[in-house]
Amino acid sequence: MSDEQWKAIGPLPRQHGILAAMLKDATPQRLADVRRDVRFEGWPSAHPEMSDFLGLPIADGDEVLGAVFLANKRCPKPEGGCGFTAEDEELLSILAQHAAIALTNARLYERSRELTIAGERARLAHELHDAVSQKLFSLRLTAQAATALVDRDPDRAKDELQQIALLAAEATDELRSAVVELRPAALDEDGLVATLRTQVQVLDRAHSAQVTFACHGVRALPAAQEGAVLRVAQEALHNALRHADARQVDVTLTRHGQGARLRVADDGTGFDPSAVRRAGRHLGLVSMRDRAGGVGGRLTVESAPGGGTVIEMEVPGG
Repeated sequence: MSDEQWKAIGPLPRQHGILAAMLKDATPQRLADVRRDVRFEGWPSAHPEMSDFLGLPIADGDEVLGAVFLANKRCPKPEGGCGFTAEDEELLSILAQHAAIALTNARLYERSRELTIAGERARLAHELHDAVSQKLFSLRLTAQAATALVDRDPDRAKDELQQIALLAAEATDELRSAVVELRPAALDEDGLVATLRTQVQVLDRAHSAQVTFACHGVRALPAAQEGAVLRVAQEALHNALRHADARQVDVTLTRHGQGARLRVADDGTGFDPSAVRRAGRHLGLVSMRDRAGGVGGRLTVESAPGGGTVIEMEVPGG
């Protein structure tokens, strides 16, 4: 049928007539003339005429997900009989099973995506509580101290007010970064390179540190790999800007064989990776390694106290 015919028909029937029988009872329907069945309730005026009919439910176990049907078989038909045969029903049953698998997989994918979004929001909420709320609490205490010192020690009150300005600026940076991360990454529309470049540009504006991005010869990667690279880059940037007091962060994405290599280097305080593991702290390293391993890639971390940090991730491409 043409697009014009589809539009003229309007919304498809869902819960009445023969379709309702397939959806509610999960039974195949093979009819010589659907219009003569007692359950037939008509169709929109623009709907094409149908006579012989074969329909089956699309089911996942006991749950009916939908229905698939054929009509008006082009063949010689017995008097008063249906042109569709048992072999046709068997063939349509195979198609219905494949449709059930596709629909079930689509639902599972959507559920997985929802859980991922929920997990990211929970992580952001935790970060907001740990970072922003602490700064706001310090801001309130410092303001109270400044108020108490205004009359008896103006010089100290002035110092406290300067500290208030500093804390307010830091809290603003934290909130801006959180807003950036709450925005969905437009990987499907823009691709990894454009999405990562945009996020780096926003972080460069939001923070006092200089954040740069360079890309060399990178081709499109499988969707799962692009998602993993983006998340690792975000985690590495988060650590550099919020924990390492970095003044310079450089993000580089280069072609590596059929895949790509991500490199995030900062000049921050650095850390001893072995000491971090012994102390039970991870700084997101476990999450980053899991993301890399989950798409067949690998992650390396180089850091030392006072020596900055370099995080590299390689993915194989496809």
